[in-house]
Amino acid sequence: MIHELLLALSGYPGTIFTWNKRTGLQVSQDLPFLHPSEISVLSRLCKLGSDYIRFTEFIEHHTGHVHQQEQLTNQGSQMGLHGIYLRAFCTGLDSILQPYRQTLLDLEQEFLTDPHLTISHVNFKLDQFQLLFPSVMVVVETIKSQKIHGCRILEMVHKHSCGGLPPVRVALEKILAVCHGVMYKQLAAWMLHGLLLDQSEEFFVKQGPSAGGAAAYQEEEEEDLGLGGLSGKQLRELQDLRLVEEENMLAPSLQQFSLRAEMLPSYIPIRVAEKILFVGESVQMFENHNHSPSRAGSILKHQEDTFAADLHRLKQQHLFSLADFENLIDRIRSSVAGHLWTLMVEESELLEQLKIIKDFYLLGRGELYQVFIDLAQHMLKTPPTGVTEHEMVGSRDGTTPPQDFSPREVPPTGWAALGLIYKAQWPLHILFTPAVLEKYNIVFRYLLSVRRVQSQLQHCWALQMQRKHLKSSQTDAIKWRLRNHMAFLIDNLQYYLQVDVLESQFSQLLQQINSTRDFESIRLAHDHFLSNLLAQSFILLKPVFHCLNEILELCQNFCSLVCQSVASLDERGSAQLEILVTGFRRQSSLLFKILSSVRNHQINSDLAQLLLRLDYNKYYTQAGGTLGSV
Repeated sequence: MIHELLLALSGYPGTIFTWNKRTGLQVSQDLPFLHPSEISVLSRLCKLGSDYIRFTEFIEHHTGHVHQQEQLTNQGSQMGLHGIYLRAFCTGLDSILQPYRQTLLDLEQEFLTDPHLTISHVNFKLDQFQLLFPSVMVVVETIKSQKIHGCRILEMVHKHSCGGLPPVRVALEKILAVCHGVMYKQLAAWMLHGLLLDQSEEFFVKQGPSAGGAAAYQEEEEEDLGLGGLSGKQLRELQDLRLVEEENMLAPSLQQFSLRAEMLPSYIPIRVAEKILFVGESVQMFENHNHSPSRAGSILKHQEDTFAADLHRLKQQHLFSLADFENLIDRIRSSVAGHLWTLMVEESELLEQLKIIKDFYLLGRGELYQVFIDLAQHMLKTPPTGVTEHEMVGSRDGTTPPQDFSPREVPPTGWAALGLIYKAQWPLHILFTPAVLEKYNIVFRYLLSVRRVQSQLQHCWALQMQRKHLKSSQTDAIKWRLRNHMAFLIDNLQYYLQVDVLESQFSQLLQQINSTRDFESIRLAHDHFLSNLLAQSFILLKPVFHCLNEILELCQNFCSLVCQSVASLDERGSAQLEILVTGFRRQSSLLFKILSSVRNHQINSDLAQLLLRLDYNKYYTQAGGTLGSV
């Protein structure tokens, strides 16, 4: 019977110890010579045998070739139970079962040597597994029931290995070490060669954008703007300008990758995962680019073998060390970031490109745009057509309106559709992505609209000077007083945008670039620069942005009225002027209330700075917060 017991515990039940798939190993009830106490001990041992048989079935099912083919043909029913991490788990599970098998062999030798040994001796020898097997079975059943795969297996095994039972902890740490071997292989392929070897979507890096990225960005923008404490419905509204960089929008040599958050083990911080993502993206981009001979060589400066050896050493460690792991990731990231900095700043002349961006997108070339505004005014004041681009002189300089509008999408004027095209050369395209350039275009259109209104008001002033020797009427006085108030507001807004926002932020950007030799720091500084442009220009703060746009539109309507009626206004013109006066008074009052409602300037210092520009001599305050009054 002892040999029958050892065979059953090895996974080969017979007549004395029978197997039932639902209840497991059982002692036959037709054995009258067994004492109830012996049956109790044998039943306890049968639980071990049942767990062992289920372990071996699980291993065979997920590592055997026959079962693997069955799994591939039944993906609907087996979804989740697949992948190289599961196979690694099975390999580790099989390794911790080896001591159990060896104990059974030792018991067989002992019984062959001494046939008088009892069942209690078997129970004593296998007692060490009475704690281990049930705990490991919980892990296996969790994998089966929740269909866990990929790096989620790492998280689950790690969580169960943190218990207080030493045999269980040691066994699960062995399994975890085997599973980590798969992760290190994927890391080596990704970080050293830019290869994402992940057919079953098991790794925590994936190709494509991250889910919920736009919503997360919007929340981050709200925090950066400090708008959480503002009251009132208007001040809580934000215009979401997040433009998700879809893969088909990106340059062919740059594929977008992101983190698969649900696959990232909790013991690997997100900051480390971001570094891993950055390194792999950079290597992948560099390896796929047919760069010139002057840029030949590895982005890792031929340190692949060194880093591969370091990863292999980490793989050989029995316990995962976050300190050692992050230290190696930092070394690889520093090597990549330093090389990219050299390519960006020194070889691709990033600073010169940023100055070009500033000259054109941020209206640094004011004289060029002044001429452009004068020449293109008559062509862009109407909705754009298919021939507008060819008629524009500015199209030769890279300014071009979007084409192929549907009837519902046609912008009201050509100015609203105007944009710049910038073709970023490699590797600058990873900094100036299509989404980034679209944000620049948003700022460009806004700055150009302010500059255009300022120019039109100056033109109205020239018309006024031409008629200053003529006798003026009461209507003329109202008209020119309104122009002065409009010019006062627009001139100070323009000064705020150019000096307090553009020049200040651009000088900070250049300073940050010159103070580092790390590409990631450059990208972060540029992202902050662009975010600050959008925030401090109030493009993201809908109430202020809407109010300023209404004021700009009123100014344009006023300029059109003045240019159409150079002489004194007729009755219809006077009525239109009265409407403009009322509208400007209302909008200037609303703007003053919004700007002055922010008591805590640390929450939104931009509003306070614009208010300071507009009310530097307290004229705005003395006018009761209203401009345009007769």
